[in-house]
Amino acid sequence: MRRSGVPGGGKCGNGGSTVRPVGPPDSIFGNHVIEIQELYKYYGDRRAIGPLTTSIAQGEVVGLLGLNGAGKTTTLRVLACDLLPTSGSVRVAGFDVVERPDEVRAKVGYLPDRPPLYDDMTVREYLSYAARLRNVPTGNVKKRVADVEELTEIGDVANQLIGSLSHGFKQRVGIAQAIVHGPELVVLDEPISGLDPVQIMEMRELVRGLRGSHTVVVSSHILTEISETCDRILVINDGRIAWSGTETELSATLKQGMRIALTLRSSGASAEVAAERGRAALTGMVGVREIEVLEPAEAGEGIATLRIAVTSDVREEVGRNLLQAGLGILELSREKELESMFLSLLGEGQEHAGRKRRKKRQAEADAGNLEPAAPSKEPS
Repeated sequence: MRRSGVPGGGKCGNGGSTVRPVGPPDSIFGNHVIEIQELYKYYGDRRAIGPLTTSIAQGEVVGLLGLNGAGKTTTLRVLACDLLPTSGSVRVAGFDVVERPDEVRAKVGYLPDRPPLYDDMTVREYLSYAARLRNVPTGNVKKRVADVEELTEIGDVANQLIGSLSHGFKQRVGIAQAIVHGPELVVLDEPISGLDPVQIMEMRELVRGLRGSHTVVVSSHILTEISETCDRILVINDGRIAWSGTETELSATLKQGMRIALTLRSSGASAEVAAERGRAALTGMVGVREIEVLEPAEAGEGIATLRIAVTSDVREEVGRNLLQAGLGILELSREKELESMFLSLLGEGQEHAGRKRRKKRQAEADAGNLEPAAPSKEPS
């Protein structure tokens, strides 16, 4: 049943509650900071999210994954009490986002995809202003600002105008304003968008540093960063949670196992011979289900690169077999499989693979190597 009104006259989004219920929240779900039950959000007749049900425990860092338009930002805005849900129940630290919006906002720090910064203020002026807006006691503002400047490593630019900062520093200031009031829940919408590789590594460490003292929900299209940063993954598809768990659990669910990236050397041999020797050394091993020869990862005589699909972690056995075969190991590591698993989960894997095959064949045809394949014969 869709809840079209706001019980008790409370408002979310840009409004404030006009009637404040007294006493403690109706229910607190153990150590869960977030409890969502049958959440729906409509824009007119278009369903953006729903039905959506999940819970997030205190101190977790949870990654929200989904294709464009899947409902990630809408979900985050509802959690941050920036958007009124159409129906369902959403509680943050025991407070309903519709009935108790002011209490929810006091518990939440929010970094939208476009940080709410003022270019003509210095970093320190802005953070002091944000702290006062979030009802940090006047006597504590200076200390809270100093604390978040240290945590986000922006002390060196504290007296600079925000408009003069790099994109990476602006993102750090955005996170600093989100945590200046010490919230229980921190909501980060695409915090690494537009960052360079060094800034991404720094932002990853910053988000990790929030673990424990805050519960964190972070969305990102950079899937490897979710894998590196988060304790758990929520995959959203068409406004619903398609899957929830760790990367390892997702791999087991899809029965993909894991993949091992291997670069080896066979002295005095060609790359082709080195690859065949590697394949021969690993064929028939328990746990190895597929061996794929790739382009060599580095230049040099006798160097070959293989990708090995395995049902369990057999890296030690792989290394031992290669050494016994007289092959040198230049690299032996587990590949991150989150992206391919994500596509498989959403039913995009076959279509994605088909597009890659069509592009490859078209490129070969353009180079005069073969006739282009008819698109109608490509599996869908």
